[in-house]
Amino acid sequence: MSTTLASERPTGDTVGALVETGAQCLTAAGVAFGHGTTNAHDEAAWLVLWRLGLPLDSDLDSITNQPVAPAQQALVATLFEERIATRKPAAYLTREAWLQGVPFYVDERAIVPRSFIAELLADGSVDEFLSENTHQVLDLCTGNGSLAVLAAMAWPEVQVTGADISLDALAVARVNVDKHGLQDRIALVQSDGLAAVDGPWDLILCNPPYVNSASMAALPREYLAEPELALAGGADGMDFVRALFAAAPPCLTEDGVIILEIGNERAHFEAAFPELPVFWLETSAGEDQVLLVTRQALAAQNAPTAQ
Repeated sequence: MSTTLASERPTGDTVGALVETGAQCLTAAGVAFGHGTTNAHDEAAWLVLWRLGLPLDSDLDSITNQPVAPAQQALVATLFEERIATRKPAAYLTREAWLQGVPFYVDERAIVPRSFIAELLADGSVDEFLSENTHQVLDLCTGNGSLAVLAAMAWPEVQVTGADISLDALAVARVNVDKHGLQDRIALVQSDGLAAVDGPWDLILCNPPYVNSASMAALPREYLAEPELALAGGADGMDFVRALFAAAPPCLTEDGVIILEIGNERAHFEAAFPELPVFWLETSAGEDQVLLVTRQALAAQNAPTAQ
């Protein structure tokens, strides 16, 4: 017999009722969001629509009164029970995540894709930093390959390499490269940082592990369900970034740039690199999540100080 409380089971015989009571269940259970949704209602809608086999971009208003058979209601209830009991992100339960309207396969071998860099690729706001000579793009810490795929879609003339230290993550990325028919334009390589992908690159995209140790210790269970390797960035979150910036200049072309996501770690970034000039790029989360740095700036930063 299920030990799930009645309040944790969405009820109702219509799509709208299941979404509303599902959201109430998620809220009452205190689950954490941030893996594709930011609130209980949106997550409930995702789970209900997916479980019922309805398009995830459905207009809820148009189907809110659509009847749901008892057997389907039971399937929805079971999915919500699993979400609450396991605290796994919804994307791991549905085996699907969407980024900028593009579907990607994902499972526990890779972090759930949610990079704000995706917005910049989709809206063309980084194009001004590129040139007609931009041909070789590296997606470092590629995870499930979503940014590599979006870059290839955004710039049909470029070749993209997705690199990750994790063979498990690369296996997930392979699913997505094949899913979107980009085998001829995206190569996948195992690499510890830039060790096996020394370029030279015109553009490096990187959403690295950047969560500082104090924040790691306070993460909700949903985040702990993800590979720690993809999240933990050391005491101040900047361990990977320090290594990347030290190694990057000879791996970039003369006009090469790095677009780097650092999440909520801007204060730690600026403390680690107080003299480094960077461009902060605006996303839906503001102007302190993603930055752009040039090869010239990194080369100057790394240049030995005159005695």
